[in-house]
Amino acid sequence: MTRQSIFLVTLVVDTYDRAKAFYCDALGFECVQDEVLPEGKRWVVVRPAGGEGAALLLAEAAGEKQKVAIGNQAGGRVGFFLKTEDFARDHAAMLAKGVRFVEEPRREDYGTVAVFADPYGNTWDLIQHA
Repeated sequence: MTRQSIFLVTLVVDTYDRAKAFYCDALGFECVQDEVLPEGKRWVVVRPAGGEGAALLLAEAAGEKQKVAIGNQAGGRVGFFLKTEDFARDHAAMLAKGVRFVEEPRREDYGTVAVFADPYGNTWDLIQHA
């Protein structure tokens, strides 16, 4: 039986450097790759430091069709989920770095969760499973 996994998800952004700064500086992600490609493009991959699962390919929008997708990759729904083992620690660290939470933390049957937004308006759940 062959096993498969999703290892990379594209996130359309306005500029590589602004996105990389948010994900690496404010969220504490690590930059796995940042390589210059032809025609002024870059291959920028970030992921939660020490984390498992998929990484993000930060893709600078090229053309109007891609530009309108910035901040609306999930059609207004929470589109990304950041799992943590210490919600209080990570929530406080993110607030201290200026991350904008769009709701207060809440407890659900499945765990503790709060929604935050990236600089573009994409929404994320910060979640610690029960």
